Amino acid sequence: MNWRLFYILFSIPVYALFGQVTESPISETKKKDSIAVVDVAYREDQFYASVTYNLLANKPDGVSQSGFSSGFHFGFIRDMPINKRRNVAIGLGLGLSANSYNQTLQISEVNGTFNYTVLDDDLSFSKNKFTTYLLEVPLEFRWRTSTAVDFDFWRIYTGLKLGYVFYNTSKYAGEPSDIKLTNIDELNVLQYGLTLSVGYSNINFHMYYALNPIFDDSAKLNSANDDITLSAVKIGLMFYIL
Repeated sequence: MNWRLFYILFSIPVYALFGQVTESPISETKKKDSIAVVDVAYREDQFYASVTYNLLANKPDGVSQSGFSSGFHFGFIRDMPINKRRNVAIGLGLGLSANSYNQTLQISEVNGTFNYTVLDDDLSFSKNKFTTYLLEVPLEFRWRTSTAVDFDFWRIYTGLKLGYVFYNTSKYAGEPSDIKLTNIDELNVLQYGLTLSVGYSNINFHMYYALNPIFDDSAKLNSANDDITLSAVKIGLMFYIL
C-alpha cells in the first residue's frame, strides 16, 4: 500500500506540471490569433475621383449654356490627422482636371487677335465649347466619423483648390465655317475656388465654386467691349479611395 500511495502522490504533481507545459503554447497561440491588428496611425481618403456637371456663373447678356458640360477630376491627397482620434485632418494633394463648357460665346481669331461674339439665335451650329485642362492642388480641412476599423463613415471636407491651366481648346462647328483654336492666352492661367464634399461611405456630393473668372481682363466682348466675367461652378459626385 505504501508503494501504491507513493506512486499516486508522485504522479499527480508531475502530470499537472507537464500538462501545463504542453497546453500553454497552444492556448497562447489561440489568444494571439484572436487579437485583431489595429492600425492606430491610419489615414483616410488619399485617392479621389470626381465627375461634375459644369455651370457658368456671371454670364454676359445673351450668353447661355447649351448641351452637357462635364468635368473629370482625379488625384492624390496626403491625409494628415491633427487629433488623437484621427478623425480631423488636413489634406494636401495634387491632381488633374478636364472641364468642358458648352455655351453660346464664340471664340475666333483674326491676325493673332481673339474675338468673342455672342452667337445669334438664327445661326445654325452643332457645337460651340471651350475646354480647359488643369493641374490642381487641393487643400482641405477634413472632419469624419471614421475609426481605425470602420470604412463606412460620414464626412465633411471643405477647402480651397488652386488650378494651373496647362492646355485649353475652343471648337465651333457650324455656319459659316468651323473654328478650332488651342492655347488661348486670354484664359486665366491660375484658377482657384472653394470646395465642399459631403457624404457617407462611397457616395459624396461635391461642389466647386470659382473665386476668379475663367478669362482675364484682356478678353472683351466685341459688341460692347465688356469684360467677360464667366466663372465656373461644378456640381457632382466625389469618390474617395484609401
